[in-house]
Amino acid sequence: MGAFHAYDIRGIYGKDFDAATAYKVGYFIPELLGASKVLVGRDCRVSSPEIHAAVIKGVCDAGADVYDLGLTSTPMVYFATANYGFDASVQITASHNPAEYNGMKVSRRNALPVGLDSGLGQISEWIDSGRETVPAEVRGKVVPMDIHDDYMAFMLRFKGDYSNLNIAFDLSNGMANLFAREVFGDKPSYIFDVLDGRFPNHEPNPLIPKNVEPLKELVRKTGADVGVIYDGDADRVMFVDNEARFVAPDLVIALMARYFCDERGEKNPRVLQEIRSSKSVAESLQKYGAEVHTWRVGRAYAAPRLRDIDGLWGGELAGHYYFKDFFYSDSGIFASIIVLRIVAALKKEGRTLGLAMDEISAYRNSGEINFKLEDKQGAMDAVKEYFTSKETPDKMMDFDGYRVEFPQWWFNIRPSNTEPYLRFICEAVTEKLLQQKIKEAQDLLVREFGAVRS
Repeated sequence: MGAFHAYDIRGIYGKDFDAATAYKVGYFIPELLGASKVLVGRDCRVSSPEIHAAVIKGVCDAGADVYDLGLTSTPMVYFATANYGFDASVQITASHNPAEYNGMKVSRRNALPVGLDSGLGQISEWIDSGRETVPAEVRGKVVPMDIHDDYMAFMLRFKGDYSNLNIAFDLSNGMANLFAREVFGDKPSYIFDVLDGRFPNHEPNPLIPKNVEPLKELVRKTGADVGVIYDGDADRVMFVDNEARFVAPDLVIALMARYFCDERGEKNPRVLQEIRSSKSVAESLQKYGAEVHTWRVGRAYAAPRLRDIDGLWGGELAGHYYFKDFFYSDSGIFASIIVLRIVAALKKEGRTLGLAMDEISAYRNSGEINFKLEDKQGAMDAVKEYFTSKETPDKMMDFDGYRVEFPQWWFNIRPSNTEPYLRFICEAVTEKLLQQKIKEAQDLLVREFGAVRS
């Protein structure tokens, strides 16, 4: 099934999967996860009601009950799954993808993610094999579930005093619209603050630079202290500083120590970063005595890992931030509540977010560069061998591709899970060294593997 990926089920609706697939996913989930009741929610995409209905019918035909949250964000589904003890949940969403996409994020007890190697692969096999879906003699029932008040009460426990801040929000016409004004009030400036699953203003992916331009303009226009932008299902968030500069999402992992350690007084916290994270993150956290763990990219790996290490918080380059306080799960609204507390505290000290981020950042970073080629493993091996034959590394990691660290620079090269692409990211102490290493890697990949940079 082309829509089954490492972290979730996702693709162009009507092409990569359809309502029949959604029905089967719903039908097989109770057996897969041993669940007699399944929590179901959906985002605002045009195709979501149809998928929502199909999943619910599948669950009920399997003999399990559906607890229906209706229109909701993905983090709210995680909250409900863990807080109310569900053994299984499904959120219908395609997260940050364009409007024609849709999908499903499946979780098990404690809101632990179900990925391709932890259950989705089994469902895909059952569907591909033509396994029958025979309705149970006693079908499950549908129970509408309204947890809005509980959820808001939980989130507001962590809210700070933002009265000194001028804040700009881009809600991306997505699910953050359900909660942002209730949490942050009417004082901030808002754009794209109407739910619209067609995403008429920009794709709901804040990692694409052009999608952040309207927020940057709003920050400039209003003189905001900070800009905040969410993705389509509100599990991710990114920030723009007071100078309308995009804030590197991995560096925010380090920034959060100002709340957890400086404000709350947490000592020697365990913190999770992913394999693409800047060296600035761990170096900045050293002064807090943090124990920084590095792991694979993606919620299917990050959320269980944070729980395994009993970590306090963690994050990813894509703008996912995970919190022990939020059931070891990710939430864009929760993360922004924390970051805005920090920005408010900085302003009281006469300092800005931009200055704080400049103090964290110590390296020149390439950002993730994509190379299209077929022999991904061969190309990764070649890049690793090329650089390690020229210079002895300080450290090497061999999960999720390779991360190789040298005294003055490092690189990570990893394969796409779904496409013929390698993702290359590099960081160095100077811009000259950074560009030199990018050129060396690119020349090798083009010469030996016919790679095309995109």
